[in-house]
Amino acid sequence: MKKYLISPLEQYRKVRYWCGDESRFGLQTITGKLITLTGVKPVGFTQWKRDNFYIYGVVEPLTGDNFVLEFSHLDTVCFEIFLEKLAALYPEDLHIIQVDNGAFHFSNYLQVPENIILLFQPPHTPEVNPIERLWKEIKKTLRWECFQTLDELREAVWKQLDQLSAYQVKSITGWDFILEALFVSGFS
Repeated sequence: MKKYLISPLEQYRKVRYWCGDESRFGLQTITGKLITLTGVKPVGFTQWKRDNFYIYGVVEPLTGDNFVLEFSHLDTVCFEIFLEKLAALYPEDLHIIQVDNGAFHFSNYLQVPENIILLFQPPHTPEVNPIERLWKEIKKTLRWECFQTLDELREAVWKQLDQLSAYQVKSITGWDFILEALFVSGFS
């Protein structure tokens, strides 16, 4: 009797393409433009506290699905935990995740789950990762806010993340060239 090997792709229900990144959220005030009357100098209150936390996230531009977790810092251990939780959330799917070249993304100590493939974007090109736009949208709502504690900031950030619908995430991250490439590749 012949033994047949199962193709690695055949063991998965579907293949999903994600864009992943991390973003720092801190008590230092995010500044931006202020609208005032002509001739009136804009005044904004700022603070320079250095306390912060990080949000690790992935978005699927094709569907608008997203997965985010909060960590106290950036390192290989936190990234590995993030990948394990994503892999466990969708265990029957194969996940291709576009990431930047952060040292912890390709550390020798990183254990990547079997159903995840990391796809590294070219160095120094954050503009090719759609999740960067999502972070920008979240931070835009936090401009000129002075949070006294990390808990206050955390609550505001998670409120913004929880309010995002899949449609909104898809409209922010679903760039035409990515969607066309996924369609041609048979992802849709």
